[in-house]
Amino acid sequence: MISFQDWQKSDLKVAKIITAEDIPGKDKLYKLQIDLGSEKRQIIAGIKPFFEKEELAGKNIIVVANLEPVIIAGLESQAMLLAAKDSEGNYKLVSIGDSVEAGTSVE
Repeated sequence: MISFQDWQKSDLKVAKIITAEDIPGKDKLYKLQIDLGSEKRQIIAGIKPFFEKEELAGKNIIVVANLEPVIIAGLESQAMLLAAKDSEGNYKLVSIGDSVEAGTSVE
Protein backbone atom coordinates (compact mmCIF):
# COMPACT_ATOMS: atom_id res chain seq x y z
CA MET A 1 0.00 0.00 0.00
CA ILE A 2 1.12 3.53 -0.70
CA SER A 3 -0.22 6.69 0.80
CA PHE A 4 -2.50 9.06 -1.08
CA GLN A 5 0.33 11.62 -0.97
CA ASP A 6 2.66 9.15 -2.72
CA TRP A 7 0.03 8.42 -5.38
CA GLN A 8 -0.37 12.16 -5.99
CA LYS A 9 3.26 12.29 -7.10
CA SER A 10 2.36 10.32 -10.25
CA ASP A 11 1.92 12.50 -13.32
CA LEU A 12 -0.44 10.60 -15.62
CA LYS A 13 -0.92 12.22 -19.03
CA VAL A 14 -2.54 11.54 -22.36
CA ALA A 15 0.06 10.87 -25.06
CA LYS A 16 -0.45 10.34 -28.78
CA ILE A 17 1.79 7.69 -30.36
CA ILE A 18 3.48 9.28 -33.35
CA THR A 19 5.50 6.29 -34.55
CA ALA A 20 6.36 2.75 -33.52
CA GLU A 21 9.65 1.27 -34.73
CA ASP A 22 11.37 -2.07 -34.43
CA ILE A 23 14.58 -2.22 -32.42
CA PRO A 24 17.10 -4.41 -34.26
CA GLY A 25 17.67 -7.71 -32.47
CA LYS A 26 14.80 -7.19 -30.00
CA ASP A 27 11.70 -9.28 -30.63
CA LYS A 28 9.63 -7.91 -27.73
CA LEU A 29 10.46 -4.19 -27.85
CA TYR A 30 9.24 -1.22 -29.84
CA LYS A 31 10.68 2.26 -29.83
CA LEU A 32 7.71 4.62 -29.63
CA GLN A 33 7.79 8.33 -30.30
CA ILE A 34 5.02 10.07 -28.39
CA ASP A 35 3.52 13.54 -28.32
CA LEU A 36 2.78 14.94 -24.86
CA GLY A 37 1.35 18.20 -26.17
CA SER A 38 4.21 20.48 -25.16
CA GLU A 39 7.00 18.01 -25.98
CA LYS A 40 7.89 14.81 -27.80
CA ARG A 41 9.42 11.84 -25.99
CA GLN A 42 10.59 8.31 -26.59
CA ILE A 43 9.33 5.16 -24.86
CA ILE A 44 10.87 1.71 -25.10
CA ALA A 45 8.03 -0.72 -24.53
CA GLY A 46 7.82 -4.52 -24.40
CA ILE A 47 4.55 -4.72 -26.31
CA LYS A 48 5.71 -5.99 -29.72
CA PRO A 49 4.22 -9.52 -29.31
CA PHE A 50 0.77 -7.98 -28.81
CA PHE A 51 0.54 -5.13 -31.34
CA GLU A 52 1.47 -4.43 -34.93
CA LYS A 53 3.37 -1.17 -35.47
CA GLU A 54 0.70 0.11 -37.82
CA GLU A 55 -2.09 -0.18 -35.24
CA LEU A 56 -0.17 1.88 -32.67
CA ALA A 57 0.46 5.07 -34.66
CA GLY A 58 -2.15 7.71 -33.86
CA LYS A 59 -3.46 5.96 -30.73
CA ASN A 60 -4.02 8.07 -27.59
CA ILE A 61 -2.60 6.27 -24.56
CA ILE A 62 -2.00 7.02 -20.90
CA VAL A 63 1.58 7.36 -19.67
CA VAL A 64 3.37 8.01 -16.41
CA ALA A 65 5.21 11.12 -17.52
CA ASN A 66 7.34 11.85 -14.46
CA LEU A 67 9.39 8.67 -14.13
CA GLU A 68 13.13 9.06 -14.27
CA PRO A 69 14.45 8.06 -17.71
CA VAL A 70 15.97 4.58 -17.93
CA ILE A 71 18.12 2.85 -20.54
CA ILE A 72 16.48 -0.18 -22.15
CA ALA A 73 18.25 -2.03 -24.98
CA GLY A 74 20.73 0.84 -25.17
CA LEU A 75 18.01 3.44 -25.73
CA GLU A 76 16.56 5.99 -23.33
CA SER A 77 12.95 5.46 -22.28
CA GLN A 78 11.44 8.74 -21.08
CA ALA A 79 8.03 7.63 -19.76
CA MET A 80 6.04 4.46 -19.13
CA LEU A 81 2.84 3.50 -20.89
CA LEU A 82 0.02 1.87 -18.96
CA ALA A 83 -1.32 -1.51 -20.05
CA ALA A 84 -3.41 -4.30 -18.57
CA LYS A 85 -2.85 -8.03 -18.98
CA ASP A 86 -6.00 -10.01 -19.73
CA SER A 87 -6.79 -13.53 -18.51
CA GLU A 88 -5.06 -15.03 -21.58
CA GLY A 89 -1.82 -13.12 -20.96
CA ASN A 90 -2.33 -10.56 -23.72
CA TYR A 91 -1.72 -6.89 -23.09
CA LYS A 92 -4.24 -4.13 -23.78
CA LEU A 93 -3.13 -0.51 -23.77
CA VAL A 94 -4.86 1.92 -21.45
CA SER A 95 -6.14 4.35 -24.04
CA ILE A 96 -8.52 7.25 -24.37
CA GLY A 97 -10.56 8.70 -27.24
CA ASP A 98 -9.14 11.00 -29.89
CA SER A 99 -11.13 13.98 -28.62
CA VAL A 100 -8.77 14.35 -25.63
CA GLU A 101 -5.67 16.38 -26.47
CA ALA A 102 -2.14 15.08 -25.97
CA GLY A 103 -0.69 16.41 -22.74
CA THR A 104 -4.00 16.42 -20.87
CA SER A 105 -3.56 15.39 -17.22
CA VAL A 106 -5.38 12.28 -16.03
CA GLU A 107 -6.94 12.87 -12.63
